[in-house]
Amino acid sequence: MFAVHFGAGNIGRGFIGALLYKSGYTTQFVDVNKNIIDELNEKRQYKVVLADQFKEEFLVENVSGINSVDNPEKVIEAIVKADIITTAVGPNILPIIAEIIAKGLSQRKSVTDQPLTIIACENMIGGSSLLKEKVLEHVTDQEKAEFVKLYGFPDSAVDRIVPNQVNEDPLTVSVEPYYEWVVEDTDVKGSKPPIDGITYVNDLAPYIERKLFTVNTGHAVVAYLGRHFGYKTIKEAMDSDRIKGWTKAALSESGEALIQMYHFDRENHENYITKILNRFVNPYISDEVTRVGRGPIRKLGGNDRLIRPASLYLEKVDKEPIYLAKAIAAALLYRFDEDEEAVSLQQTIKNKGYQQTLQTISGLSLDHPLMPIIINQLKELKK
Repeated sequence: MFAVHFGAGNIGRGFIGALLYKSGYTTQFVDVNKNIIDELNEKRQYKVVLADQFKEEFLVENVSGINSVDNPEKVIEAIVKADIITTAVGPNILPIIAEIIAKGLSQRKSVTDQPLTIIACENMIGGSSLLKEKVLEHVTDQEKAEFVKLYGFPDSAVDRIVPNQVNEDPLTVSVEPYYEWVVEDTDVKGSKPPIDGITYVNDLAPYIERKLFTVNTGHAVVAYLGRHFGYKTIKEAMDSDRIKGWTKAALSESGEALIQMYHFDRENHENYITKILNRFVNPYISDEVTRVGRGPIRKLGGNDRLIRPASLYLEKVDKEPIYLAKAIAAALLYRFDEDEEAVSLQQTIKNKGYQQTLQTISGLSLDHPLMPIIINQLKELKK
């Protein structure tokens, strides 16, 4: 079996690439990083290290790479032969790779009518749907009908912490032992890709939001509050009883909203929260708070990890989301000169003030009931 994977970064190699290999796939990575692609083609293997006290290692073999800038025609050839296509490039890059995927699928269609599944494994809601939309922008109306029939773009939810790292071997990657990869099977074309580690479900929405509003929400709470109180890493922040307590309380709020909305079993969800909190204190995967908190404008979006669970809590539980609001306030106070979004956020706040800035970024109206709760927490933090 042959897989084409876009994105040869740490997540691509350490998470998706590793599972593809363990499931019997030969994988060709597509990336613009010349050094990584050259290394993959020279060594044809790399090492994955599990980030815990045991540091178990295993080799991922049968891999190679294509530099999509230098050899776009090889990318097209690979797509024609692929049994599955996956991505881990980041939400902003999906529209960029859509054109070459469209070209590859067009070429494939002239050669075979074999169906194909394309899964975007991104830290976002509806990644595959977005990729499908962007791919279809590059084909004719006639091709669109054929594409929709032949090519499936099932959405997925992925979860694995891959810490920031520098290794002597540039291909070696350290990842946490825990992972989750859930795929909505309703848009799979042909048979389901036989990948050990994928959980196929009929409705992905509950799983996406469970992950986003627990893992990503929790990470954001620790990062922004940790930064505000001067901690450098997630582990350092979680070693503070205050930050750990606030994070647990914020996840109780987001968790209650999820339970009310999707009818998750309460005990199971509480155990899930405990598992996530334990991951945050793993010293082997502790990231800097500035890396986890980067891009505060995107993370303050109306459907993202802070605003949406806080709004849902207000709506479903009819109580004030004090601790989620505290994290939102900390995000508004977030300063880091090496983060373009953080700089832009502070400049906008300087020009427009906190409420108008939050309105612009999140889409909340100025009279939304969440707004005064956030402003009150902002005043508390500024003390």
